[in-house]
Amino acid sequence: MSSMITPAEAVVDLNADLGEGFGRWTLTEDEALLSVVTSANVACGFHAGDPSIMRHVCELAVERGVRIGAQVSYRDLAGFGRRAMDVPARELADEVAYQIGALEVFARAAGSRVSYVKPHGALYNRTVRDAEQAAAVVAGVRLAVGADAELPVLGLPGSELLAAAAAAGLAPVREAFADRAYTPEGTLVPRGEPGAVLHEPDAVVAQALALVRAGTGRSLCLHGDTPGAAALALRVREALAAAGTRVEAFA
Repeated sequence: MSSMITPAEAVVDLNADLGEGFGRWTLTEDEALLSVVTSANVACGFHAGDPSIMRHVCELAVERGVRIGAQVSYRDLAGFGRRAMDVPARELADEVAYQIGALEVFARAAGSRVSYVKPHGALYNRTVRDAEQAAAVVAGVRLAVGADAELPVLGLPGSELLAAAAAAGLAPVREAFADRAYTPEGTLVPRGEPGAVLHEPDAVVAQALALVRAGTGRSLCLHGDTPGAAALALRVREALAAAGTRVEAFA
């Protein structure tokens, strides 16, 4: 962890998970959140999202100057990408590349590009400690962008994912969570445990400011599927601004 800094010295990206619907079913407050965040983790169809939703979110993101990120997942629509799965490394790499490529089509059509990649749910947590799965995700990114391109990868500080990204010449970006509880080891408390998700606005704001002071992450996440996520994100952004923190996209 970095040495303590004051919020007024910090520059932080604010990201949220968006496009997490399917067909007529909607979950995330996409339009409202895109008025607050600087980066959008767009579901790519494996845990949520469909082509029309992906296209719509990309168009809204470009209109509002928000960076588009591919939120890649295990193939798990029924479990919202939060169930543990064992996927062979080569297959996982192919599926990661597939998801990035699908979102890139809609990002380009809207006048932008995919600016970064972030795993979702069970895949995100698996790549904290599982070097093989982390390497497979990075291999998928490389497959999607080519051997020479750089594409940032978001992950937990100290994770195998960020180590694999750095080793492959991709930019590792440390991420912190304003609305999730942490273990003493710095990992996320599993969602099945009490208190794993923070809902009380004052607690979320306090944690966001504490994470900024600690220099824990370059990007600060708020989950788009949390009830009242847009209002909560606005509270966090206003608190950061009041503390003098500059909020801007990292990519």
